[in-house]
Amino acid sequence: MNLNNMARKQIIKTFITTISNVASEEYRDRVWIEGKGPECDDYDEFINYFLDESEAILKRYKEFGITEDQYNLLKKFEKEIRDFHDLPNKSYFPVVFLKSFEWKKIMEIAKEVLKTFHYKN
Repeated sequence: MNLNNMARKQIIKTFITTISNVASEEYRDRVWIEGKGPECDDYDEFINYFLDESEAILKRYKEFGITEDQYNLLKKFEKEIRDFHDLPNKSYFPVVFLKSFEWKKIMEIAKEVLKTFHYKN
């Protein structure tokens, strides 16, 4: 797939914004648990989007202007997300799993990702 620079920038912006939603307790509580908008999102939508996009972006990270440090941190974040998603006994209810040790670790890595990408809302 041939993407122009503007398309790549928009893809990365959307991808990093999705990670910022994981890092935000306010967002997750409001949107994932309470179902309040204006966003329409949940864990399943996040996981499907993130896993699809991360695979495509990480394969071609240099084309997206991602540095080695950013790449390594994204790989770490992706691994934690995959490991969490594959946990055999995890609850599928956000009100429960968002309090887990594993999810807190994911939140911390998400915050590191946001710092390395100099993300601002």
